[in-house]
Amino acid sequence: MCRWAAYRGDPLYLEELVSSPAHSLIEQSHCATRAKTATNGDGFGIAWYGDRPEPGRYRDILPAWSDCNLKSLARQIRSPLFLAHVRAATGGGTRRDNCHPFTHDTWSFMHNGQISGFERLRRPMEAMLDDELFNARGGTTDSELMFLLALQFGLREAPIAAMAQMVGFVEDLAESILGSILLRFTAAFSDGKTLYAIRYATDRKAPTLYASPASAGYCLVSEPLNDDVDAWAEIPDGSAVTVGKDGVEVVGFRPEKRGAAKPQRVAIPA
Repeated sequence: MCRWAAYRGDPLYLEELVSSPAHSLIEQSHCATRAKTATNGDGFGIAWYGDRPEPGRYRDILPAWSDCNLKSLARQIRSPLFLAHVRAATGGGTRRDNCHPFTHDTWSFMHNGQISGFERLRRPMEAMLDDELFNARGGTTDSELMFLLALQFGLREAPIAAMAQMVGFVEDLAESILGSILLRFTAAFSDGKTLYAIRYATDRKAPTLYASPASAGYCLVSEPLNDDVDAWAEIPDGSAVTVGKDGVEVVGFRPEKRGAAKPQRVAIPA
């Protein structure tokens, strides 16, 4: 399983999440505490928004703890919205185009989780993409393909609804081809204005997700960046998170085929 961190608010140096905290993302790359595997050394990536609508991005296959460029960039780049990820590969080779975050136009996306039996589902999933999105696929992971499918299902117009349609489609496909469904999906994504996240799993064992205030904004993380437990609110399994100019909203999330979700509110520390 991977680890990730994301932020939206007043401009903040990336190092405030990536390298400076006691349990920073770089620390989690070799000593994660709330994941099945403590080591996440199969590459890393950052995507950040600045003066242009599309995000900047830096990815590499080195472990995050051993790349001096990552620490230097994190110290110098200041952004109002960014995503950062360290990878523990569950599928797809260790290569740069399999490292998160993935980007397309103004959108960025990163994921922690997996689709069981993905190799048998990959071709029919790809067949749902139009030519533009199919040709945009650079890697071999289930994560990137789910991102492109969400774009196909209308991510630009209705982000949470598109993710619900994408997850519902994958579940229907798995049930028809494999006879069973196992999907774990804790993801963050953004258009450069609003930060979104989903925590969901078919077996109710979704990878962890926490939220907390940070500077003049909010961060979403796979696990807390420090030992101040009162500062972090765990996002429940089966939730959709929106971080916008008015703060954080958390509501229930279900695949579209299972009907509308009942809103569920979570208190985020002020």
